[in-house]
Amino acid sequence: MANLALSNLVKRYDKTEILHGIDLEISDGEFVVFVGPSGCGKSTTLRLIAGLEEITSGKVEIDGRVVNNLEPKERDIAMVFQNYAIYPHMTVRKNIGFGLRTSNKSKAEKEARIQEVATILDMVDLLDRKPNQLSGGQRQRVAIGRAMVRDPAVFLFDEPLSNLDAQLRTQMRLEIKKLHQRVGNTIVFVTHDQVEAMTMADRIVIMKDGYIQQVGTPFEVYHSPANVFVAQFIGAPSMNQIEGTLSNGQIELKDGQKFAGPQGVSFEGNIILGVRPDDLHLTEDDDFLIKGKISVLETLGPETLIYVEYAGKEIIAKADGRTPPQSGTYVKLKADIDNVHLFDAETGETLL
Repeated sequence: MANLALSNLVKRYDKTEILHGIDLEISDGEFVVFVGPSGCGKSTTLRLIAGLEEITSGKVEIDGRVVNNLEPKERDIAMVFQNYAIYPHMTVRKNIGFGLRTSNKSKAEKEARIQEVATILDMVDLLDRKPNQLSGGQRQRVAIGRAMVRDPAVFLFDEPLSNLDAQLRTQMRLEIKKLHQRVGNTIVFVTHDQVEAMTMADRIVIMKDGYIQQVGTPFEVYHSPANVFVAQFIGAPSMNQIEGTLSNGQIELKDGQKFAGPQGVSFEGNIILGVRPDDLHLTEDDDFLIKGKISVLETLGPETLIYVEYAGKEIIAKADGRTPPQSGTYVKLKADIDNVHLFDAETGETLL
């Protein structure tokens, strides 16, 4: 296990800069997930850590050692890719043991290590099978086992679940999380799926356009987003954004609706009011946030998503799945002022 530190990390291809000075410290044994839209720089960052790309400037340190000029095999890391990259002609035993091919261990020691890893991954009964006899999830476990068998300081996962179906993705998320709890190695995991990030990470690194937008626990990035991008990217469905103004502590929306804003905000000017669908509910009271017509209902069983037309956009709220409203009706929506978020409309930065 090891600490990992990135200092002013820059990556440039010719004149195009992909990463703009990334700074991040990852503690020994921490599970950190990089998440963001395609092209944000998350996989590039991982490849710089692994030594698969040349660093333009800055430093990568693993356990206090600068590894910029070291080959991947010298960095004490193991990487699991999106494609399984396992050998079809080899058994599971040989695929897992392939990671020990350059080890000085004896044959008996290697076999003991393979058995240990196979036990952790619940694959002992599969050791003599070929990959074409395995399911997608089992093949991914073989790839993880080949990385584990070397007992690296840092595990690097590059979207390893992208090729799996929804049920297998859920299963593998749990297995990787349990694996981390058992072995405790430092893990850096890249995904574009914010659900994977929220359910697996100790801390999440949210990226956009080669910059880190926010680093925090799943709770922090969900409940205290640093800006509009983070607020919209984290959470499914996304946070509603309603335009308005803030003056003398009072919020006024575009339709003229006025109400007292959260305490402690001295900002004056145009704002974006952020409200998560979980916090926006139907009401019959005159004390409501917005009023609009239901355009679409999405039935999810225990709850129903309500899409309400308001000020030229659709606002999403939630209702009880047993007694949903009717599509085409007008409804009032209410939110506790303590659960709303305020952002500067010009910069997108949070005001709370």
